[in-house]
Amino acid sequence: MRALLSVYDKTNVTELASKLCEFGFELISTGGTYESIKTAGYPVKQVASVTGSPEILGGRVKTLHPVIHGGILARRNKKEHLQELKSHDIDTIDVVVVNLYPFVETISKPDVTLDDALENIDIGGPTMIRAAAKNFPSVVVIVDPSDYGWVSEKILSGTVSNEDRKHLAFKAFQHVAVYDTAISRYLMDGDFPEETTLAYQKLYDLRYGENPHQKAAFYSDSSSSGIASASQLHGKELSYNNILDADAAWRAVTDLKKNAVAIIKHTNTCGLASHDSQLDAYNRAFEGDPVSAFGGIVAFNRQVTLEAAQVMGKVFYEIVIAPDFQMEALELLKKKRDLRILVVANNSNDDGHNNILETRQVSGGMLIQTQDVLEENPTSWRVVTKRKPNNKELEDMAFAWKAVKHVKSNAIVLAKDEMLLGMGAGQPNRINSVHLAIKAAGDSSKDSILASDAFFPFADGVEAGAEGGIAGVVQPGGSIRDDEVIEAADRLGLFMVFTGVRHFRH
Repeated sequence: MRALLSVYDKTNVTELASKLCEFGFELISTGGTYESIKTAGYPVKQVASVTGSPEILGGRVKTLHPVIHGGILARRNKKEHLQELKSHDIDTIDVVVVNLYPFVETISKPDVTLDDALENIDIGGPTMIRAAAKNFPSVVVIVDPSDYGWVSEKILSGTVSNEDRKHLAFKAFQHVAVYDTAISRYLMDGDFPEETTLAYQKLYDLRYGENPHQKAAFYSDSSSSGIASASQLHGKELSYNNILDADAAWRAVTDLKKNAVAIIKHTNTCGLASHDSQLDAYNRAFEGDPVSAFGGIVAFNRQVTLEAAQVMGKVFYEIVIAPDFQMEALELLKKKRDLRILVVANNSNDDGHNNILETRQVSGGMLIQTQDVLEENPTSWRVVTKRKPNNKELEDMAFAWKAVKHVKSNAIVLAKDEMLLGMGAGQPNRINSVHLAIKAAGDSSKDSILASDAFFPFADGVEAGAEGGIAGVVQPGGSIRDDEVIEAADRLGLFMVFTGVRHFRH
């Protein structure tokens, strides 16, 4: 019996080699794996001594040889295969242990060059893995060091079942598929190729999905950013819905430059505020909708201070998210047993909106789009009414426009003093959203800014906003009835600004 071991990740590989030797396997290896096994004191042959061919091209070619692949691919239940091996003096290989060059880790480095990336594309490894996985009824293939223990025990006891082999083959093909996907996406020319694959690594299983009868798990892509990169410092495990809400909260606060706090309920922003003072930002976010805040998700885009933690601790929240916590703030929040505390890196390379594609599954297919991360300059927006906004109103308008971007369509928000006062979301018509936003804001709607994620198809939404006391409107424009809408704003003494951009969140 022979085993071929060639791994980049050498975790526990010598322990596996020890167990295989114990059972009488002849070990074959390459490069650094060979040196590790030899140094550990176990008998091992270099691939070159088995093939009779030296490694060439700086190690690019070493296992690509009929002696290796014939030994792996020969079907043990076909006499002609075994006779052919014998005629060529080739022995079978019964166990293949391979993992691959660190391509993803390499391209994640900020100073990576194309040459560096290309040199970390493994060729021999995937070829051996695919060959062994294709022939799994005869060959045990292992790509994951976490499988070394149970597989070696089953090999030693002679209890490796066909289902075990099939499971390992599945993991092997997945391993190669994920690897190839990372390479193809790195080399991708354009956003939307004719064929596409997605590659994700499972972080952990979830108790259930949106509802208890649904199964669910959480996966991350290769970007190592956003909510998928969060470290949980405290609290019980996250649920499917928790993760959706946490992502919405993190996206909202990382879209704002000043101290910002967002409170999320059912992926919608029910509280949002920006201020020089973090404590004031939190208080304003909470005051926007204190009823909905109960049981919500709160996110900060700065290190959480003790003062903010003290005030926040009076309210029941499911999750608190921030890039960091003062030690005293963290210790105080940890006193709430069930509160989940997450730390997410917030730096120049991760603003919560990575340059990756967004995907959404539909029955029988998938939609792919670029992310809504357009950088906008409010000074380029067009004032279309007789009344012009003053400087204070311009600041609030820019905030309102950021806020409406994170509310579900048809989205309407009212904002003032860089604080969300009320919002309407998810309605089948826009005027209903206006009414909901005004109702939520109450008396504070006076002199507020109304932001709409898409154009007003009729003047009634603007008229309803005026009844609530708004000072002006910011919206994309682009309706065939824009003239009617502008006329209504002029008639009601409002200012109106067209951004020329829609932020629809369907």
